Amino acid sequence: MTDREIVVPETMSAIVDRAGYAPAVRVAGTLFCAGQVGRTADLQVIEDPEQQFVAAWENLRSVLAAGGCRFEDVVDMTTYHVDMSRHMAVFREVKNRLFPKATCAWTCIGVSELAHPGLLVEIKCIAVPPQG
Repeated sequence: MTDREIVVPETMSAIVDRAGYAPAVRVAGTLFCAGQVGRTADLQVIEDPEQQFVAAWENLRSVLAAGGCRFEDVVDMTTYHVDMSRHMAVFREVKNRLFPKATCAWTCIGVSELAHPGLLVEIKCIAVPPQG
């Protein structure tokens, strides 16, 4: 059996109850984070694009912290964007303000929609905490 630990930040118990998935799973020291979006703790989508992007990064920060990691520990990231050409400049500005530049592999994918109406981005990543 695989060494597996489910990671759920205290502020995200509602998503586990509603959607039935774990925000992250740690296997053999590697943290696999489910996609994080820009909504409040009570699962309301944030309408303003910039504020939604900030919330998505902060939600990801919470998941990483609950798993003993930081943004600097991210080794691979995939972002899924609705209407990417319209919002990418703002997303990139928020990313560059909150997330360390050029520290992980990053793939951006344009999609037609995400799990709930109004969501503009989902950020999924893999992190490996420092040894020691």
